[in-house]
Amino acid sequence: MKIMELTHVKKSFADATLHVLKDISLSVEKGEVVAIIGPSGSGKSTLLRCATLLTDMDAGELCYDGIYAARNDENGRAVYADKATLKQVRGKFGLVFQNFNLFPHYSVLKNLTDAQIHVLGRSREEAERRALALLDKMGLGDRGNAYPCELSGGQQQRVAIARALAMDPEILFFDEPTSALDPELTGEILKVIRALADEHMTMVIVTHEMAFAREVADRVIFMSGGVIVEEGPARQVMDDPKEERTRQFLRNYQR
Repeated sequence: MKIMELTHVKKSFADATLHVLKDISLSVEKGEVVAIIGPSGSGKSTLLRCATLLTDMDAGELCYDGIYAARNDENGRAVYADKATLKQVRGKFGLVFQNFNLFPHYSVLKNLTDAQIHVLGRSREEAERRALALLDKMGLGDRGNAYPCELSGGQQQRVAIARALAMDPEILFFDEPTSALDPELTGEILKVIRALADEHMTMVIVTHEMAFAREVADRVIFMSGGVIVEEGPARQVMDDPKEERTRQFLRNYQR
């Protein structure tokens, strides 16, 4: 069952002279872990931003569970759905940023409960129960009253993951979740994502962690120059890529 589909997505910046995404199509099945790899500037983060409604596509279609967030008009331009439909679509996914994006003036617990109360309509008791269970799961059960500035980078990212999970998304997107962390803290976050994969959480992960992509992802997508150059089962793409551009990228990465 497809949870998310992007079809023929195009996106340009700088008065349409910089073509960042050039006719990208991608779908994600329920329970699948997809890793997106590629050089800087290849369009990976822009693709994620289009998928999560943070950046408008110029052309293309975006669909979650059969609900279209955007479709092409007769001129081939992306036209977005009404506010009610987009609100419904936003409830389908969660997004974890590389820089955590926690509210600094909120406690950890308030960071996790506010959206549950105001967006999902949960009672404060229910929201706190869900938040505390997720903090326990992240090994942060005793940090509910702390503020983000009192936490390490790895702890802040675990709070950010818990906050995304608190909204019960069907699919979770990660935009280079370890790039702001030192190697020791990176291991903490990869362990959490690995545990989510073991629970069959549907995830799309933009990452520079090649060994992690090979080990945890079901499918790897290699992007370069705004196109998908190669995609396939993780170990096949990482160990025996078909395309020379993929081989070159992986060789450079292993040096």
